[in-house]
Order: sequence, then C-alpha cells, then structure tokens
Amino acid sequence: MELWIEYQTAERLPAAYEQRIVRVAEESLRLEQADPHVEISLLLVDNERIRSLNRRYRKIDKETDVLSFPQEDKPGQSSGQLSEPLSGRLSGAGPRPLGDIVISLEQAKTQAEEYGHSLERELGFLTAHSMLHLLGYDHQTREDETVMCQKQEKILSRAGLAR
Repeated sequence: MELWIEYQTAERLPAAYEQRIVRVAEESLRLEQADPHVEISLLLVDNERIRSLNRRYRKIDKETDVLSFPQEDKPGQSSGQLSEPLSGRLSGAGPRPLGDIVISLEQAKTQAEEYGHSLERELGFLTAHSMLHLLGYDHQTREDETVMCQKQEKILSRAGLAR
C-alpha cells in the first residue's frame, strides 16, 4: 500500500501521527482482506477548504470532518465522483488507485477535544471511517451503520488506538 499524505495547512502532523494513519489504513485493508497493492491519497485541510469540497461534491455548504472519494464503486467501474484525483500521482503502472481521503485537521482537533480523546485517535478514527467508504461500505441504514462502527473499532484496536 502506498499512502500519500499532503497538506493544505500550515500545520504539519508529527511523524508518529502520520505513521499511525498509515497503520490504520493498512489494518483496514487487512480486516477486509483487500488487495494491499493500492494507492491512497490523504489530504489534510482546514475547515474552509473542506467546506468548499463538500459544497462542490456533495452540494452541502458546511464544513465536515472527512470526505471520501473512492475511485471505483465496484472493481472496474468508475465512481464518477471526482473529475480528477486530488493527488497527481495516480497515473501509469503500479498500485491501483483506491481513492482519496480529505480530513479537516481543524475539525479533527475540535472533535478530539469534544470527545475527550487524543488528536491521534480522532485522526485514526477518521482514517478508518474513510477507508471503509473507499472499500465500499456506507452507513445509510441502521444495520450498515452498526457494521461500520464494529469494523472501525476493530481497526482502531488493531492499530493500537482502542478506547
């Protein structure tokens, strides 16, 4: 797995946080027994930028914590959500592009404080949540939400971020 972390914020995460994000992504793939030969781009932004993306792609004019842009709905079928990938590294031979994740670092900090846990755990949670979306999960029904919540907790536990 290749996970590219890019910043559109002045603030940078400590290397240990970036390593934990990578571990969460790897554990997500392992849990789902997914092909590990994939590439993911993760973009860290502020609330203003994620609000702009949320408005553009979801027609919701407010900030959010995380956005997921899978490159495929099903193997071999384009999702059509993005007109171009957020990362410019997705062309040519090599790992199959799984998708793009956008996290508002500003919102993650706020939520970590609200929930009384570390920023590292909140970033891990948002990464696990988004990875499951990239792998085809959603939470439109109560049953789907329960499945996603159970999988998120298992991923976080495996990555050393259990509650």
